[in-house]
Amino acid sequence: LSPGAKMGCFTFIKVMMILFNLAIFLGGGTLLGVGIWVSVDGQSFLDIFGTVSSSVLQVVNVSYFLIVIGAILLVIGFLGCCGAQKESKCLLMMFFSVVLIIFIAEVAAAVVALVYTGLAETLLMSVVTPLLKEKYGEDKGLTQIWNVTMWKVHCCGLNNYTDFTDSPWYNEYKTYPGPCLVRGSLPLARPHLHGCFLQGCFTQILEEIRTNAGVVGGVAAGIAALEIAAMAVSMYLYCQLDQK
Repeated sequence: LSPGAKMGCFTFIKVMMILFNLAIFLGGGTLLGVGIWVSVDGQSFLDIFGTVSSSVLQVVNVSYFLIVIGAILLVIGFLGCCGAQKESKCLLMMFFSVVLIIFIAEVAAAVVALVYTGLAETLLMSVVTPLLKEKYGEDKGLTQIWNVTMWKVHCCGLNNYTDFTDSPWYNEYKTYPGPCLVRGSLPLARPHLHGCFLQGCFTQILEEIRTNAGVVGGVAAGIAALEIAAMAVSMYLYCQLDQK
């Protein structure tokens, strides 16, 4: 290519890099705002996004998760946008390094999720079940999240109703939570009489995850492709700056 064509190509890619990272920056700001919103008013989040959101909220604190992801995207967008605009090799290399670290972490997490699914399920049970016994009825946020989930999914506890035995709620009211009762009657003591209401939420959550696995996988693949493209573009600009 002639010097003019190379310069035109460089300028085009630079502008695309700026616009792409500006979009990332704005997206990060949006996620950060949503995370703050969820931390302030989690019930509105549950009302809008429904059962899936409540299932996720059982496992992770969505507000903190969104705040962290939003902050990371803000940093990435800032580095990429400013690095391209100012033609700064330092910022471009920082952008490349951050995206590469995130990409490696995502690949490692995907491998672990595929290979150690059973271990992840065991760890989830070992963490959530004691949490219910210790906090349900005492922690208002956790209690509200579980109540919404159990009513909507028609399940009780993570494993079954015994997860709430000796919980602050049970010790105070001497009964199990409302979703674990049939029309406000006796606790679910006989599984053959009460069907799905005795069913723990764990299997329901797994079913929801499996149902949406294709969508999640497609989104993950798209994100990975964008990350690879972003790294390639940033390295191209970095190398072109050497020639300039």
